[in-house]
Amino acid sequence: MWDEVDRHLRSMDGVVSTEAWGEIAYFYNPGQRLKRGAYFATLKQKNGDNDRASELDRPGVWRLNFGAEKAEFAARFGPPPARPAKGGIVQGQWDFTALDQLTPHPVYGWMSWMAILSPSPESFAECQPLLEGAWRRAQKTFDRRVGGSGPGHAPE
Repeated sequence: MWDEVDRHLRSMDGVVSTEAWGEIAYFYNPGQRLKRGAYFATLKQKNGDNDRASELDRPGVWRLNFGAEKAEFAARFGPPPARPAKGGIVQGQWDFTALDQLTPHPVYGWMSWMAILSPSPESFAECQPLLEGAWRRAQKTFDRRVGGSGPGHAPE
């Protein structure tokens, strides 16, 4: 399923990816006009120094992460949790080790990011509209950064 999710993310218009820190990061950056672009999703396959809550060291376990619209996050999980201390996780009644369940991101949930461990094809299909929303949000961020008036367009 990892490959299918990666292909889907890479197929979105204007998306570029970078591999670093044991993950693939996806940015909206048409024409690569910014150094990185607007970050909107990652695929992560190993624990990080400040991100161990999902126990990604288990065989075959990986995590899809993406930035959601605040209203969508609130509709699913309530208001975003408080920012955790460095090395901590957001507080709530979520099981960040449960496979195939959408949760707030264990570290970045306070920024309305969501996560799902090793999604099934059915769960990934349910996440696709959320990923589209994350991508659209990244387009808006990109446009603000380049001073444009529409998706991927900067003034000439």
